[in-house]
Amino acid sequence: MPITVPAYGKEAAGRLASMADVTADDGALRRFLHGLPGVDAVGLEARAAGLGTRSIKTTAKAYAIDLAISMIDLTTLEGADTPGKVRALCAKGVHPDPTDRTSPKVAAICVYPDMVATAKEALGDSGIHVASVATAFPAGRAALPVKLADTRDAVAAGADEIDMVIDRGAFLSGRYMDVFEEIKAVKEACARPDGSAAHLKVIFETGELQTYDSVRRVSWLAMLAGADFIKTSTGKVAVNATPPVTLLMLEAVRDFHAATGVQVGVKPAGGIRTTKDAIKYLVMVNETLGEPWLTADWFRFGASSLLNDLLMQRQKLSTGRYSGPDYVTVD
Repeated sequence: MPITVPAYGKEAAGRLASMADVTADDGALRRFLHGLPGVDAVGLEARAAGLGTRSIKTTAKAYAIDLAISMIDLTTLEGADTPGKVRALCAKGVHPDPTDRTSPKVAAICVYPDMVATAKEALGDSGIHVASVATAFPAGRAALPVKLADTRDAVAAGADEIDMVIDRGAFLSGRYMDVFEEIKAVKEACARPDGSAAHLKVIFETGELQTYDSVRRVSWLAMLAGADFIKTSTGKVAVNATPPVTLLMLEAVRDFHAATGVQVGVKPAGGIRTTKDAIKYLVMVNETLGEPWLTADWFRFGASSLLNDLLMQRQKLSTGRYSGPDYVTVD
């Protein structure tokens, strides 16, 4: 079912329009981004570590596990992907635990553009979204017309969501307006003739951005350009999502919402493999952004192996026994 990007309220639209001067030219954008407060690395890492020590009781843990399952973008992004593998992944997304139909569905199935139609057909009217990586994922090294064609092809095939990668080389070279204009162009390519649009998730590859200050700047840059979600990583490099980086992005979303009234989602991706890790991230979301973001509409996990651990922990809570990996389907 196509996603319609919600129209901003008059107040939010007005406040967002009031920031147009910020992106009027390269100089204005540079001054704004470099005028953002510097990140206190020690404080950020200490707060992320502190939030990671929070414990929750059994009933709350059961709720958190189900919530985390419902927030997963179940992903296969390999050169060896086949239609059969994608259909199997879709079946798992609809019924993560075949022995327990009370298990929630995942939020989305994420595939390459050429597998979108296969996933769309397999998911049918399940309500699970189809997400597709585009813009020369994962390196982002392609000309803009190629990236836009990649995006349009995925949307035409039925993608509900597009996960684009920024040009990290341009960003790290200080060519902020180039990155801004590229995100805007991809956002426009997400539109459909009927007025609906695929949601746009903008991937930063934070493991390559070198500093926390860069993460704060690119978060604001993407949101100003129209990102519906900001996403940490592709999952294809050595350093992917980390608690401090995700916390910093959550804080940027909070500050952007306070300034503009526009709500933006967050997606940590790569390296989140255990229930314990997932719950730490949910605590961060709750403490930083509050209950409005504790939904798959505004927070996602980009993961493939996380789901199995969540299912095993779910089984343990319901039966009192730890079943082990042999009792869940293999991705």
